[in-house]
Amino acid sequence: MGENPDREGLLGTPDRIVRMWTEIFRGYDPDKKPRITTFKNTKHSEEMVFDTGSYYSMCEHHVLPFFGNYYFAYLPNPDGRILGISKVARVVGYCAAKLQLQERLAHEIVEMLTEALDGNVGGMAILMSGQHMCKTMRGVRNRGEMVVTYYTGAFKKKAQLRNEFLKLVELQKK
Repeated sequence: MGENPDREGLLGTPDRIVRMWTEIFRGYDPDKKPRITTFKNTKHSEEMVFDTGSYYSMCEHHVLPFFGNYYFAYLPNPDGRILGISKVARVVGYCAAKLQLQERLAHEIVEMLTEALDGNVGGMAILMSGQHMCKTMRGVRNRGEMVVTYYTGAFKKKAQLRNEFLKLVELQKK
């Protein structure tokens, strides 16, 4: 690309890149997989639990970042288990820490959380909005936002429940 790799500022760059990739691609390391703590649903609640946060990942097509916000909800089984409060963010971070597609990322998050609850959950919903640097920095060079949703269980079957989830998303965006 026309740069001098022996220039003082670049001498340590290859080593820094290796250390950075080890950190940001930790999602490939099974030892880094988060422990997902669950608790007995002692209140026997089946009401929607909603969580939101931010994420970043790397596009598998151009190895450029994409990042944004996630909105997640689930319906606990009244006789099952509930998720520990920080576990959704940990799972999002782990699943995002590899070369990804936003669509696959949403599925992986829901699958990992469903598995942690032994599949004993009324349903899950996730909405992920993301800005993709492969669109902003190259190609069309235009900022844009991609939104992906994924629903399981009652969220997939009941439009009223999906609408309630989407209203919570809109409240969080304000």
